Amino acid sequence: MGEPVTPRQYSLVRFRFDVLPPEFHNRYPFTPDGVYVFFGDIPNMPGHCVVADHKTGRIYSGYHTESFAELPPDE
Repeated sequence: MGEPVTPRQYSLVRFRFDVLPPEFHNRYPFTPDGVYVFFGDIPNMPGHCVVADHKTGRIYSGYHTESFAELPPDE
């Protein structure tokens, strides 16, 4: 699978449920079909980022950057 790639700032991303055990899936506020805007890493919290729900605008912060993958251009 290789090193996780940090999404570009303001790119559309999805939460990567594939990197979590299924028993942890319901502990996150994200949905498998949800689309989020990646605002970037938090400088004071290396490895953590800020994202916003594309539909609602709700902001989420402090989640692991590697848990998000940028959407391909055709999605």
